[in-house]
Amino acid sequence: MQLTAIARAARTTRTESTLGDAAVRGVDRDPVREPDRDAGSSSAEPEARRALRRDADGMAVAAFVLGLVGLLVMNILLGPIAIVLAGLALWRGTARRGRALLGLTLGLADLAVLAVLISANGTVVWGLGD
Repeated sequence: MQLTAIARAARTTRTESTLGDAAVRGVDRDPVREPDRDAGSSSAEPEARRALRRDADGMAVAAFVLGLVGLLVMNILLGPIAIVLAGLALWRGTARRGRALLGLTLGLADLAVLAVLISANGTVVWGLGD
């Protein structure tokens, strides 16, 4: 029991020394995740949020390209991938919203072309002539 109290006191001392006067004031703030606004920090997004937005922008572009290519070849595979990537990009809040919506539309068009091919000649292959 006494060992637990000693460990708790050491952890409290370490926390107070790490946080400085924020621990004394009773402010529950993590200095690594939330910078002090009074310290002159800018209102820029944190690095993790910028990385997620950059990933979402890449997903939007990939959805557009895969949807476009899927109209010509491998629409059975590229259409659903374009739909999923566009949905993820929109969900993560991409700055390229128009491109993500276009990728979503092209992915759905890929599946529509696939349905037309299957109903027209019973196969998923383009056929020019006999």
